[in-house]
Amino acid sequence: MFKRILLAVDGSEHSIRSARYAIELANKFEGTTDIIYVVDGKTAKEDVLHSTNKLEIEKKREEKLKPILDMLDKSDMDYNTNVLHGDPGPEIVEFANEKSYDCVVIGSARLET
Repeated sequence: MFKRILLAVDGSEHSIRSARYAIELANKFEGTTDIIYVVDGKTAKEDVLHSTNKLEIEKKREEKLKPILDMLDKSDMDYNTNVLHGDPGPEIVEFANEKSYDCVVIGSARLET
């Protein structure tokens, strides 16, 4: 049913939780997962201002995603990682529509009232 799964992550606790769910789905349906991380303009500017070189920027982004990628590695599941630049919402939707996924998994913060 869910053979092609898109997992949108940002390194937050919410995306770690969503990664667990995507792994469960992929294992249950023997699917593959594409990971997407979108760097917005504000984050890109801050990265450039606070870093000395491009390698340092890439390392910081890898560290942010490391817990998620470690989970995926331990799951023995097939996955690909994609880093895009732009406004996260529209970029995720455009990417998902272009690749024709069966399921898109995105973490969400619950607001407590």
